[in-house]
Amino acid sequence: MKTTHTAALIAVCSFAAVAATASAGAQSTNPKSDVPAKLAHEAKITLDSARTIAKGRLPKATVQSEELEREGGKLIYSFDMKTAGRSGIDEVNVNAMNGNLVGKVGHEGPADEAKEAKAEHEKTPKKPN
Repeated sequence: MKTTHTAALIAVCSFAAVAATASAGAQSTNPKSDVPAKLAHEAKITLDSARTIAKGRLPKATVQSEELEREGGKLIYSFDMKTAGRSGIDEVNVNAMNGNLVGKVGHEGPADEAKEAKAEHEKTPKKPN
């Protein structure tokens, strides 16, 4: 009887540990997302569909950030994707109206990423004190 309880306790603890690890892993892979509701209503392709298309282009990469924006007159989903073992990120753009890839996959090295982050920071409106 004691052996049965011990085995059951070990099984429960093992399940709890696996569930906690999976939950923590899922949280760390959630990309930063910027999808304004106004633009999302205009899109004919969903964010999930666009993400699947982008992952199809770079299957070994994980999505670091995703945004819906108007660029060059087109409504696009832009995905920053990171491939393990490779420095920098790759940007994949998907047309939000028809799901086609827009342009080539662009690679940004660490210096390019820092420059883009600085430009984004500078154009963000400052809050009044």
